[in-house]
Amino acid sequence: MSATTLAGGHPAAKARKTSLHRQRLWALWGSYIALSVFVIMFLMPPFYTLMTSLKSSAEISAQTGSPWLVHHPTLENFWYLITYPNFQTFYLNSVIVTVVTVAVSMVISVLAAFSLARMGFWGSQTLSTGVFLTYLIPPSLLFIPLFQIVGMIGLINNVWCLVLLYPTLAVPFCTWIMIGYFSSVPKELDEAALIDGASYLQILWKIFIPVAMPGIIAATIFAFTVSWGAFLYPLAYLYTSKEMVLTVGIISDLIRGDVFQWGKIMAACLLASLPPIVIYAFLMDYYVAGLTAGATKG
Repeated sequence: MSATTLAGGHPAAKARKTSLHRQRLWALWGSYIALSVFVIMFLMPPFYTLMTSLKSSAEISAQTGSPWLVHHPTLENFWYLITYPNFQTFYLNSVIVTVVTVAVSMVISVLAAFSLARMGFWGSQTLSTGVFLTYLIPPSLLFIPLFQIVGMIGLINNVWCLVLLYPTLAVPFCTWIMIGYFSSVPKELDEAALIDGASYLQILWKIFIPVAMPGIIAATIFAFTVSWGAFLYPLAYLYTSKEMVLTVGIISDLIRGDVFQWGKIMAACLLASLPPIVIYAFLMDYYVAGLTAGATKG
């Protein structure tokens, strides 16, 4: 074999290598272009929200200039909301409802998932599938019968009714995620613990919860998202300012008749979105890992 062949290889192989390199390059550039388009599309609404929140009412009403740019930025809208008693009440109500709902939903989901995944009673597999199928029922079909139940126990226009309602949205999916994670834990661990005399609650607390912590974090983030951003239930059950949460309080107080206070509305949207942004920024890896395990295990 000649030195030229050894150095350069077969001409046909070299041509195929060049063609594959060119195809990969085109695929890479195509991916970047597609991602850039989607990034621009998804960032346009929050960018417009930010620009509008920094404008005064006069600048928003003006017909001159680009609506995408701020010519005289101001923090007046944010300061108004921070010092506005009703907005403070909305924010506090949202925080209380979300924290309690997440705690209740996670306790129910962890206990239910552990019993369905590891205790192995008759019908547990069918019940596991049924738990997930209940998540597929739209809330728009549930809020009318739930309204009658909430009315019977006297919690209409009471912020605590949301603590009873939101778990109906969060528990099924959180349970499904946790079933997938608990099923991935080797059975030898709980069998060895049972032989050593541990109870099921001890097995759950000392073995499964530490091992399945990424799944628990993912389920917690989902429960938080559902509780913080729900709109239909608080709209149907709450009608006074002192009982409202952010999602309905913003539109009820900042939209008066046909007058839309766009600057304050956009500023309120940004302030309301801060907790989810912070949580997802720090815990996104756990969320993705938990959802992946919940979808592929069990």
